[in-house]
Amino acid sequence: MIVLAGAITGAILGALIAYRRKGSRWDMAHYGAIYGLAFTLLGLFATIFMHRALVL
Repeated sequence: MIVLAGAITGAILGALIAYRRKGSRWDMAHYGAIYGLAFTLLGLFATIFMHRALVL
């Protein structure tokens, strides 16, 4: 769930950043995709860390 939340949050945040910088729709899609991937990876690492810390 953390991975999915990170992907959605990152995509929205990236699109908002591009919008505030007066970017085109392509820029908003590009920023959304990159931020979505970055936040997905952070969520994945957080999930792995929490799983290993709580299970072991």
